[in-house]
Amino acid sequence: METTERVFKAMSDAGKPMKAGEIAELTGIDKKDVDNAIKKLKKEEKIVSPKVCYYEPKK
Repeated sequence: METTERVFKAMSDAGKPMKAGEIAELTGIDKKDVDNAIKKLKKEEKIVSPKVCYYEPKK
């Protein structure tokens, strides 16, 4: 599974907004890679940020 997919799945499974650091801990992916995946997911409009530095899948 690609990093971006793993990050998105972790957010979906959590069911709550998460910070990049939390996603990195949960998935074991380096935080820099999580940040890059978040940027890509935001560009694709698959995730939203309900508050600063927190992200969740778009509903």
